[in-house]
Amino acid sequence: MGISRSKPAWEPEPLPEPKEEPKVKVVVPPLFDPPPTAARTRMLVPEHELWFGKPWLHRLFEDYFDLVGSVQAGLMLKMLEDPHADLTATVSPAGGKAQIRWQSGLDNPDSFVDILVWTSKPTLKLRSSIYSTTYGVGAFAAFPLDLEKSARPEDNGVVGLRYGSQNLSFGASFVPFLSSSEPPSVVPYGAWLVGRLGGFSAGAQYKPLSTPTGENKHSLPIEDLKNWDYAISYDVGSASPLSPSFNFSLELLRSTQLVASFYQHQVAQREDKWPETNDAPKITNYIDFGLELATTVGKDKPTDDADNSSFQIAANWQANKNFLVKGKLGPSKSSVALALKSWWKPLFTFSVTAVNDHSKGTTAYGFGIHVDDLRNPDSESHLQS
Repeated sequence: MGISRSKPAWEPEPLPEPKEEPKVKVVVPPLFDPPPTAARTRMLVPEHELWFGKPWLHRLFEDYFDLVGSVQAGLMLKMLEDPHADLTATVSPAGGKAQIRWQSGLDNPDSFVDILVWTSKPTLKLRSSIYSTTYGVGAFAAFPLDLEKSARPEDNGVVGLRYGSQNLSFGASFVPFLSSSEPPSVVPYGAWLVGRLGGFSAGAQYKPLSTPTGENKHSLPIEDLKNWDYAISYDVGSASPLSPSFNFSLELLRSTQLVASFYQHQVAQREDKWPETNDAPKITNYIDFGLELATTVGKDKPTDDADNSSFQIAANWQANKNFLVKGKLGPSKSSVALALKSWWKPLFTFSVTAVNDHSKGTTAYGFGIHVDDLRNPDSESHLQS
């Protein structure tokens, strides 16, 4: 007689396969005003002016706010026949300036030749820079093309040498001829030394108030502390605009003014509902905040505390690739600016600025329009998954 086997009363059910979470789309807009626009002539500027968060603070406190009381039009065009050449120009009721530029390589903006024309303070100048990205060594020069001698020696021509790497930079500039009757000066017109160790940076810059002439041409203004600037700073974060960062710096200017500044760049994401697709992707926002406090120190310190110090704070918010709003507040004035950008080819930017003077009770406005043919909107990614 056979043995019968019965089935178990209960069998475990197979586990359901884990469901993949849907990928969230993240829109990453390009910067409204990219740093390369301001960095096109950085080789003509002492590196001391480009460290310690100064370029970012200048953009935050000055861009668009300088249009108050005026209407300004700007243009940036690339030459179709030669992509190495371009033309930039700005025009306002106070005057205008234009720059014709040629650079040797499309990926090396630090080697170039340009001609600058400025009508507000009549200037016609030839400028050039040669820089080796391999060795970090460069030379630069700026010479006027008009024949009239300027009262300022540096307007008659400046030449210089520089070295730059990620953690060290030094250089010096000279005025070749103080006047038609004087020999070249052996005293530098300017010099700088800056270095970085981890997040800490420190530097010194020699920037004389005036070049020695006449009876004082054999003096050494390099010994005068009022011809020197010193700075230290601490920064955290990446230089990429897609990452948050902050910088705190302390400067002593000409031994008479102490300036403390703080700058922070934030990257935030918010949901943005798209009615046409019923999607809710996240969009990246850029938020910047800056604070600057300046006070007088030393023997030249005034007795009136009202004239002893000044401060200003500013912030801007880029909500997407088309919209930027900025605000600035100081002891006597408050400012607000709104800018709109279209990403066609070429790019169009329209801005309006308003400044309220609290002491006078008046409000001034400014308007600007800018056309940019140098940036290529098709090459900048706006969407990530």
